[in-house]
Amino acid sequence: MSGIDSTSIACEVTWVHKRVLALDIGGTKLAAGVVAEDGRVCSFLQRRSLAERGPDDMLDRLFALGHEALAAAGSGGLHAVGIGCGGPLDTERGLVQGPPNLPGWDEIAVAERAEQAYGVPARLENDGVAAAIGEYRHGAGRGARSMVYLTVSTGVGGGAILDGRLMRGRSGNGGEIGHMVVVHDGRPCPCGSRGCIEAYCSGTSIAARARELLDDGADSALARVATLTAADVSRAAADGDPMAAALWDDTTEILGTGVASLSNLFEADVLVLGGGVTRSDDQLLLPVRERVDELAFEFAGERCRVVLSELGEQVGVIGAAAAAFDTFGR
Repeated sequence: MSGIDSTSIACEVTWVHKRVLALDIGGTKLAAGVVAEDGRVCSFLQRRSLAERGPDDMLDRLFALGHEALAAAGSGGLHAVGIGCGGPLDTERGLVQGPPNLPGWDEIAVAERAEQAYGVPARLENDGVAAAIGEYRHGAGRGARSMVYLTVSTGVGGGAILDGRLMRGRSGNGGEIGHMVVVHDGRPCPCGSRGCIEAYCSGTSIAARARELLDDGADSALARVATLTAADVSRAAADGDPMAAALWDDTTEILGTGVASLSNLFEADVLVLGGGVTRSDDQLLLPVRERVDELAFEFAGERCRVVLSELGEQVGVIGAAAAAFDTFGR
């Protein structure tokens, strides 16, 4: 996957009164960045997750990446650490409790280990919820009264901010939008259910569905690709490959159905789509909008703008930083 092992410096900052080191734990990539109070990213780095190595190896490499991000940002104070990770989580105790895309991450005290690594307080937050906070405050949700954020990446997650209030749920694990069931008795999902949005629309699931079709004898140029990704499928679909185009159409139809349901449920001002699969831009956005126009109630669909994330690949660190600022004070 090109671009994962990368560094980018978004702004030149030598001193900011309060800065947060933000860490993003994903099934495909790890990211670290130093973020100022106003959402400016002072440094940003990514590495492959190598999730098969387990939590100890991943955390060692993540914390080392965080130290690199601090060095790249230059001198300045460190206020706290913010960490985004897929759920389920115990955010109050800072524990990761067995996310489907992170095998072996059972009762891992991530926040405590981060505090030991950096000597400042740490906040663990659901990565979809953190991204929603970041997008609401610093991205496509700025100025909105209500916003829903949906990340379509290795998995599918998100968060909702209604009338300016983040919806967390009783245990703090609310916002699992990716596990809305959209196909009755459909494909198995990593969460243990069937027919979830994630089972059809995540990057992992798109690639798996393509491979299944090829194994069943489908004729496609994708047969020549050794390790299929969702990006391969979207490119082949854009190039007119019949199998890939049919798979992509099915994916956007299912995703659009879920987005229309979210529009009806929340009647938000804006619904933001982010994550790696959305890098296909209009190839994904336009058919999703068409599906929303078709299925959403008029009062909801006409007022809900469906847009792509403005924060792109940095949304995870910006959101994790915003969650830390909210917890430990601005």
